[in-house]
Amino acid sequence: MGLGTMEIVLIAAVIILLFGAKKLPELARSLGDSAKELRKGLNDDPAPTKVAVQKADTTE
Repeated sequence: MGLGTMEIVLIAAVIILLFGAKKLPELARSLGDSAKELRKGLNDDPAPTKVAVQKADTTE
């Protein structure tokens, strides 16, 4: 079940009414900066852990 055109238009209208047209660029910029910081934080894993695997001796 996805969002149709009318639902997206309704959501956009509610957002404009809540935040005002003047604040939308600032809100979008802030959201973009937050997403960028989140991606940066996820990619900056300090030390990826490696699991050592030993080969089992299967000969009898």
